Amino acid sequence: MCKHNADDDLKLNDSMNRSQRWRMVHSETQVLANQRPIRYAVCWCPHLAGGGPHREASSLVQGHNTKPRGGNLSTSGIVNGFFLNMSPSSLCKTLLFFFALTSQHDFAKTSDVFELGDADFDYIAAEHGTMLVEFFAPWCGHCQKLAPEYETAATQLTGKVSLAKVDCTVNSETCGRFGVNGYPTLKIFRNGEDSSAYDGPRTADGIVSYMKKQAGPSSVPLLSEEDLDGFINNFDASVVGFFSGPESTQLAEFQKASSTLRDSYRFAHTTDLGLGHKHGVESESVLLFRPPRLNSKFEDGVVKFSDSVSMSALRSFIRDNVFGLCPHLSPENRDNLRGKDMLVAYYDVDYLRNPKGTNYWRNRIMKVAAQFQLQGLSYAVADRQQFQDELEDEFGFGASDGGELPLIAIRTQEGHKYSMQEEFSRDGTSLQHFLEEFFAGRVKRYIKSEPVPQSNDGPVKVVVAETFEDIVNDNEKDVLIEFYAPWCGHCKSLDPKYTELGQKLSNDPNVVIAKMDATANDIPPPYDVQGFPTIYFAPAVQKDQPLRYEGGREVADFINYLEKETTHPLVLDSAREDL
Repeated sequence: MCKHNADDDLKLNDSMNRSQRWRMVHSETQVLANQRPIRYAVCWCPHLAGGGPHREASSLVQGHNTKPRGGNLSTSGIVNGFFLNMSPSSLCKTLLFFFALTSQHDFAKTSDVFELGDADFDYIAAEHGTMLVEFFAPWCGHCQKLAPEYETAATQLTGKVSLAKVDCTVNSETCGRFGVNGYPTLKIFRNGEDSSAYDGPRTADGIVSYMKKQAGPSSVPLLSEEDLDGFINNFDASVVGFFSGPESTQLAEFQKASSTLRDSYRFAHTTDLGLGHKHGVESESVLLFRPPRLNSKFEDGVVKFSDSVSMSALRSFIRDNVFGLCPHLSPENRDNLRGKDMLVAYYDVDYLRNPKGTNYWRNRIMKVAAQFQLQGLSYAVADRQQFQDELEDEFGFGASDGGELPLIAIRTQEGHKYSMQEEFSRDGTSLQHFLEEFFAGRVKRYIKSEPVPQSNDGPVKVVVAETFEDIVNDNEKDVLIEFYAPWCGHCKSLDPKYTELGQKLSNDPNVVIAKMDATANDIPPPYDVQGFPTIYFAPAVQKDQPLRYEGGREVADFINYLEKETTHPLVLDSAREDL
């Protein structure tokens, strides 16, 4: 997220042109230019009829400083104001001046994203039931990256959910009112009121999927069998409550739960128990319908919730059952699926164009997975192209590995990784053998590592993933380790000082100064590296509790820190006197 800088606001405010400064709002007339190109014409005006504005615009715009009586004209997309006591000639000239201003703007370029500001935010947002608003700054790189995805999502959601944006460098009042202090900040508004922060994906498809769930009621009322069939025949799972009537206390609890959980799941309800008869409903019940595309003979497509409806009980039920034995892992749901030991089969997963081929491999994986269902391992299938970077970076699979066959990889809660090296067999025997070996503890953990250095006699020891245990986790050594990136400027600046530190401590048998390229090696837990350089101190007697170094980066700073933290007194060479 880009951080707010007030100086940038001042620079951009100074650069605003006259037409942008003249933006005022009246409620009499509103025309949103960002919805469609606008052509203004008055039948009796010869200038307008003959294209006069386009010929004379450049000459009139220079030095003109008048405004129409009763209101202002805006070039930011809204024509507001009205004209009092104007002769046709004066009105024509005023409209001509308006064309002169608007000729400097690209009205032909349409957008499905509303551009809102301090003057119009409240009344335009209030006209939309559900609106996603991006608070941004033009200079923000994250905002620039989001822009095309946001625009695509707005087009796909036209008529369903409105998307808007507010430039915080020129609309500080609105951004301040909603607590914006970084860019981009996305918030969901309902009827103009700040409803919640948007914490969904930032891809076009992800935004569309997330915001569709936000539109309308949290639980959709179902009135007929056609409504029910249409609702459960969806790409995602569906949770449907069947209740005896609108006064049902269970219905009230269901609606409360759906309001809270709407960001993650789809809910619907009916007060006609008869709609559930074909699904075995005889009394008030809640059923979870898994996505039809994932139906399989290895598990039920419908799961019944048996307890009394409450927030916690319903949440637990959905969480434990919604994904089934082998769900479809995607960039949009991976945060919900991960967090436990999971095997993923990566191949060409495409339920839109090739559902039969997709389920061909999934069924073979499920057949084997069913045999190990009680071993505590979860399973999923994922599209290889969507996760190719992860396959290469995390598991060492190349783009051509496996061909059309699934690639199998396991990631545990602790971050340990395993990959099946044997080619996937169509009868599933290779996967079965891999799982037998995995549960027996005989599969070697995959570690991304640079080659072990042939020589490592320098003042700063080079650590790679393969040698991390031997060097950093040596229980007889206190180790200061820097995690760096080769391209990092701060790391390059630190390098000579860090080398000098290693030289000063080169005679100390109990202390090791080390470094590791964090971009080319797996970082083991509990080390947490989010930026570069990140430095940790691993005490000799507490390797499971390394300390993040937060001090200065001069040699003297490191020496002073180590004198306080090391297990044994430091042994410095004679250069210590020069500090």
